Amino acid sequence: MNKVPLTKRGAEKLREELQRLKTVDRPRIIAAIAEARAHGDLKENAEYHAAREQQSFAEGRIKEIEGKLSNATIIDVTEMDANGKVIFGATVIISDEDTGDEVTYQIVGEDEADIKEGRISIGSPIARALIGKEEGDVVSVVTPGGEKSFEIVEVRYE
Repeated sequence: MNKVPLTKRGAEKLREELQRLKTVDRPRIIAAIAEARAHGDLKENAEYHAAREQQSFAEGRIKEIEGKLSNATIIDVTEMDANGKVIFGATVIISDEDTGDEVTYQIVGEDEADIKEGRISIGSPIARALIGKEEGDVVSVVTPGGEKSFEIVEVRYE
């Protein structure tokens, strides 16, 4: 399996989720299954089937997170010397050349991406266009609404 890039913050969030799944959710689901079994006939016991479904989901998510963490390359952007270039983990402020609107994005791994929080995937068209560029550079990105140009206003490593 290929190595998956993760920011230090993203890896911490995955570890926290894994810990919660193992120490909180798993015991709660096991208790729910035991309680549902005590009610008798399992064929028509909706509580039992719902608890088993939750267990299946939780165990699958545990395996998924463990796999991601074992194949992760954790990148701490604060320890990298990028000489002002946009790299994985960098926070970039870009300005739309047409409207002048400024947007701030952090370039992260696919699992960490959340556009509402300003984190975009390394595989997104905007991130691919920004990688390797510097403050003051103008990049063109093909978007669903057509080609757009953005100027890189600032690059931060935080």
